[in-house]
Amino acid sequence: MSNRRIKIIFRRVRDANLNYRLIENGDRIAVALSGGKDSFAMLYFLDLLKQHTPLLFDIVPVYVDLGWDNDIETLVEFCQSLDLELITEKTNIGRVVFQTRQEKNPCALCSNLRRGALNRVAKRHNCNKLALGHHLDDVVHTLFMSILYESRFNVFKPSTYLSRMDITMIRPLIYVEERDIRLFIESMGLNPVKNRCPADGLTKRQEVAELFDRMEEMHPGARQRIVSSLENLGPDCFWQPQPRPR
Repeated sequence: MSNRRIKIIFRRVRDANLNYRLIENGDRIAVALSGGKDSFAMLYFLDLLKQHTPLLFDIVPVYVDLGWDNDIETLVEFCQSLDLELITEKTNIGRVVFQTRQEKNPCALCSNLRRGALNRVAKRHNCNKLALGHHLDDVVHTLFMSILYESRFNVFKPSTYLSRMDITMIRPLIYVEERDIRLFIESMGLNPVKNRCPADGLTKRQEVAELFDRMEEMHPGARQRIVSSLENLGPDCFWQPQPRPR
């Protein structure tokens, strides 16, 4: 990937941060790392944001081990290359989801349990924010999954305060397209952690993603315009960007 492409992704991360005030001075941010391409990119560009903006904040990389014995050596080395130490939290979430509960929709329960574990680790390490690696494609896919399978209009927010945990979830990659993340990972020669989860790649989300790949071929820029539409819904929409400080 050229420096120009990295600058484009960085600008989108910076713009999302400016529009939604995701990161502020004094924040201590737990960065949720799954070992996938999205979390690699999120950590890299948050580190760039720290280096190249006046913002003063701390980064705490966190990996929740779901019990699949994934090889995370690449992830450990990547954190070390950024002078960061990876915190690993071992859990039995995989066994609970697939053996104890035998869930028909394992991804939903797994996501909730993993999020809970991330929140606990973040609080244990005195973090006030938790960064998740959802990108622009995830925004669109989540919206249309809620419409197609739940008959409701639902999409996650760029920033969400969890009063029960007293922690704020942020999504720094909401303006970044998945294809740009993929190109970034390839250009850096990074090898995402191979996920041994039995449900990996066999989800409704993957079906919706493939549907939008076809739509993007027919209507280039469709995902970007859908996200822009969310922001144009009006002042009562929770996606409404905030006024930037003068």
